[in-house]
Amino acid sequence: MDINKYIASGILELYVAGALSEKENQEVFEAIQKYPEVKKEVEAIENAIMQLTAAAKTDAPYSFQDIKSQLKTKTPKVIPINKPRNNWTQYMGWVASLVLATCLIYTINQKNTLEDKIVKERIQLEGMINDSYDNLAKAEKLIEVFRDKDIISVPLAGQQVSPTSYAKVYWDKKTNSIYLDAKGLPEPPKGKVYQVWSLKLDPLTPTSLGTLDTFTADTNKIFTISNANESEAFGITLEPAGGSKSPTLEQLYTLGAVSS
Repeated sequence: MDINKYIASGILELYVAGALSEKENQEVFEAIQKYPEVKKEVEAIENAIMQLTAAAKTDAPYSFQDIKSQLKTKTPKVIPINKPRNNWTQYMGWVASLVLATCLIYTINQKNTLEDKIVKERIQLEGMINDSYDNLAKAEKLIEVFRDKDIISVPLAGQQVSPTSYAKVYWDKKTNSIYLDAKGLPEPPKGKVYQVWSLKLDPLTPTSLGTLDTFTADTNKIFTISNANESEAFGITLEPAGGSKSPTLEQLYTLGAVSS
């Protein structure tokens, strides 16, 4: 250990002032036991504090005779407090620097926190704006589709398992796609998913058009689905998550035939 550097670090002043942690106090205590220079320095700091404290007391009587006796003393008494005073001043300066550094760190952290909050809010706002633009573009696209005279509209009525359910398919044969409005379907139970089917009626041949995995998260409940089949009807069933190879007819929620 570099004793001089250790003494100059200010840790001994903090030890005397009782400003160290329990672990740091133990470390200083061990250094005092091991190094005489450290012990001597601690004693000097303690003496300086005691002398400074005593100097602040004004209630002790001080008479003319005391002053006279001091003047008659041949060898003036010199109180050796220069070094401890310097150490005490060093301690106070060190404490002031510590407080200043703490304030600066706190200010910087507050500034960084505020900047992070502003950035997050800006990103969130930009996301909301982009979503609005996307929703507007989708809405305009749907309006065009619904107004197209060549679009085939197929209403899907509720079936025995859910008579109040309903949906509607808008089939665009030019693009081999359908637009499914599934707003009339209830929320699927956990672990279940809606599956859309294209049907040939004679013989009855179902072809899966996929599952509506984003049904719960989708606010508008309008889905664009590819369909290159010569569909004669469309149906929607409730299936286990991941879908089924063939429709579960007992869970047929909606069904509708394409008008000839």
